[in-house]
Amino acid sequence: MKRPCFTLIELLVVIAIIILLIAISLPSLKNSRHQAEAVLCSSNVKQLFLGLSMYETENGTFPQGFDDSLLEPPPGGFPGHFEYDRIGWWWFNYIVDYSQSDSEKDSIVWCPSRTIKIPNLKDNVLCANYGANQSICKSPTIRESLMEFGFVGKPLSSSDVPYPSQTLLIVDSGYSLINWWHVTDVPPVSPGSTIEDSAYVPGLDINKEKTLWAGLEEDAIHGRHPNKTVNVGFLDGNVNRKKADDLLVEKTADNYINKIPLWQPK
Repeated sequence: MKRPCFTLIELLVVIAIIILLIAISLPSLKNSRHQAEAVLCSSNVKQLFLGLSMYETENGTFPQGFDDSLLEPPPGGFPGHFEYDRIGWWWFNYIVDYSQSDSEKDSIVWCPSRTIKIPNLKDNVLCANYGANQSICKSPTIRESLMEFGFVGKPLSSSDVPYPSQTLLIVDSGYSLINWWHVTDVPPVSPGSTIEDSAYVPGLDINKEKTLWAGLEEDAIHGRHPNKTVNVGFLDGNVNRKKADDLLVEKTADNYINKIPLWQPK
C-alpha cells in the first residue's frame, strides 16, 4: 500500500502560504522592535536624569557639559576621536558612579535605536546617542562662537530654572551636547567644521537642509523612533516622547519662537 505524501503542487502551495504569512508579519514585527527600542531609550533617559539629579544634589549644580582642564582621563578613557572631537571630560563622565561605563555598548549612554554604519562613528559614544542641553550643563571651556549665547560658565541648578517642567535637560541627539541654535531654521552663527557644531535632533524636518557630518544623515533625517519622535528628559524629572518638530526653534522678524523656556530657562 502506498504511503500518503504531499504532491509537488501541494508543497509549493504550503511554501507560498508560509512566505505570504512571513511577508504580512514582517512589518508588524519591525514596528514592534522599534517600539521596544523606543521604550528602552526612554528608560535610558530616565536613568541618565537620575544620575544627573544625584550629581546636582551632591555638588549643587548639574555637571559641566565639557571640560578639557582635567589631565586624568575619566573611567574607561577619554571619549571620542582626537581628529574630530574635543578631548576631555563630558557630562556623562561625571555621573559614572550612578551609571554603567560609557564604553559598554549596552550601557544607558548608548541609544538602542541609533543607525550609524561608519566604523569610526559607530564606536563613538559622543555621536548619535544623547545630548545634554548646553544652556544647563554649561562649560568653563571658552569657545568663541558660544560666548554670547550663555553656554559658557558655571552649570545651572534646578533652582536656577523658573519652569523645570518645560525646560529640557537631555534628549535624543546627534551629539553629546546640543543647544537651541542646533534646532533652528535660521542659526545665529554659521555651522563650524566639527561634528559638535553640526549637532541635531533626530527626525527634525529642517535636518534635510542642514550640513550634516558624513555618516549621520540617516539618523538625522529619518529619525530613530516611530513617527519621528524623540525621548526628552525635562528638568522636573518627566520623560516624554515628543515629535521632533515640536523642538524646533523658529526665527521670526525679531525673535525666536520656542526657545524660552524649552531650550533656554530665561
